Formats: sequence, structure tokens, C-alpha cells
Amino acid sequence: MGMIDRVSYISKNKWVKTQALTTEEYQTLRQNYGLPADLLTYVTDQDEGPNYVYDDKSKDELLIIHVPNLIDQAHLQYMTTPVSFLRHQGMLFTFNESGLSQVEGLFAQAQQAGVKTIDQFILHVLFAMMDSYIPLVKAITKKRNQLDKFLNQQAKNRDLVALSYLQQTLTFFSSAGQSNLDLLQHLPATHFGEASNREKQERLEDVIIEARQVQRMIVIENRVVDRISATFDSIINNNLNDTMKVLTIWSLSMAVPTIITGFYGMNMHLPLAKQPLAWLLVIGLSVILIGAMLITLRLHHKM
Repeated sequence: MGMIDRVSYISKNKWVKTQALTTEEYQTLRQNYGLPADLLTYVTDQDEGPNYVYDDKSKDELLIIHVPNLIDQAHLQYMTTPVSFLRHQGMLFTFNESGLSQVEGLFAQAQQAGVKTIDQFILHVLFAMMDSYIPLVKAITKKRNQLDKFLNQQAKNRDLVALSYLQQTLTFFSSAGQSNLDLLQHLPATHFGEASNREKQERLEDVIIEARQVQRMIVIENRVVDRISATFDSIINNNLNDTMKVLTIWSLSMAVPTIITGFYGMNMHLPLAKQPLAWLLVIGLSVILIGAMLITLRLHHKM
């Protein structure tokens, strides 16, 4: 779909929606709307963190926020990806480079909410974006509780892998949540916050409060999952140590008869080697030495 077909309006303000820009759409933005190439490169960078930039000369205003991006629903595996808002010459440009359907849905909800200004639209979407983390964190909590029960019964590799996916998701969420919060707390001191009325200030404060709540939930859940993971890592390590201890004792026990029979297998004269019942002597000597070794290990608390 061409870029011009994505043009909408927020009240009387022109809004150009983009997602997963093609080369043709990229050129359309440059030629038809005069967006600089370096700015387009910046807003379409998938690795760009949350940020706010205001250019005094061009009056361009850019805001980048991070939102959840689903990787694997079965394991609740998420990462975060940037969504950008750009005000240029009185128009709003939004960049959803990952093509997230939930982001498009939030845009549609904000437009249907009857917002009258671009600022109201941005704040409405920002609040919804912060709020979108909450059900995901609750789903992670539910999944974590299920895994905790399974791991308490019997620690299986697939459950530990699933727990590691939750840790990975929470790591992404924690980093993005803190960066989002830092950005939003900084906004009141920027041009976006300075050029605001009381209603806008109150709405911005609501967004900041929501971001704080989200970050608090993520941090708490992250700590719980990390502690559960650390606990079961310790259990697995202890089980591995016990297994290695048993294998080591068996190896030592089997080494005793091997050493004795090795001597009697050499082509040289040894005491009692030619006796008919010498093999019983070898077995008896092996049993005595193995028993002595096991008793010594027991006395030194090695088994």
C-alpha cells in the first residue's frame, strides 16, 4: 500500500501512518513531505531506544517509545521494539516499523476516542502503550506459578527452558520499562511539556504514573523469577554433584580390582600366582580394599 493511502486526520491535523517502510514509501516521505534522510534513518532504526528530540530551527519534534513485540506465544517470549511519533510542519507522522497489529489497534482506539489535538492523540496512545505491558506481566506471573509447581514436583529440562524464556522476556521488559519511564519523566522539562495546558499536564502525569506502576510490576516479577531460577539452579547443581559423587565412588571401586588383576596379568613371578585358588585371593583382596576405601570415605563424610 502506498504511503499516500495511509493519510488520516486527527481532528483537522494531517496524520501520516507508516509501518515497515518500503523503499518507495521512504522516497515518498522525502519528496512529498520534505523529511530529511538522516531523520528517517533515525526513526526507522529498530535498535533505537526511547528518546525525545526537539529541533529549534525546524520545529520538528520526535518521540520514540518501546512497546512489547511477541516472539513466541507458547512460551510468552517477547522483546521490545520502538514506535516513533514525529511532528513536522504541523503534521503527525507515526512509524511502526515492526508492523505490530496491536500498535495499529491503539492508534485506531485513540482516533475513535475523539481527541482534538496531536498532543492529546500522542498522550492517549502513550498511556495505552504503557497499559499494554500490564496484562503481559500478569500472564508471566501465571506462567511462572505453573512452572514453579512443576519444578517443585520434578525439575525437567523443558520447564527450566520455559523459565529461562520468562527471564529473557522480563529482561527486555525491565530495560524498556525503565527507559520509557526515564523518557516520560523528562518530558515535562522539554518543549512537549513546556507548551502544555493544565489538561495536557494532567494527562502526561497519568502516563508517568502508569509507566511507574508498570516498571514496579516488572521489577518485582523479575526478582521473583530470578530467585526461582537461582533456587532450581542450586538444586540441579546439587543433584549433579551427588551424581558425580556416586560415579566417582563407582569408578574408584572398579579401579581396585583392575589394578590387582593388572599385576597378576603381567608375565612375571608373583606370590601365590600359580596357586589353583589364586583368583579367590584376588577377589578377596579386592573386596577388602574396596571396603576399606568406602569406610574411609564414610568416616571423612565424602559419601
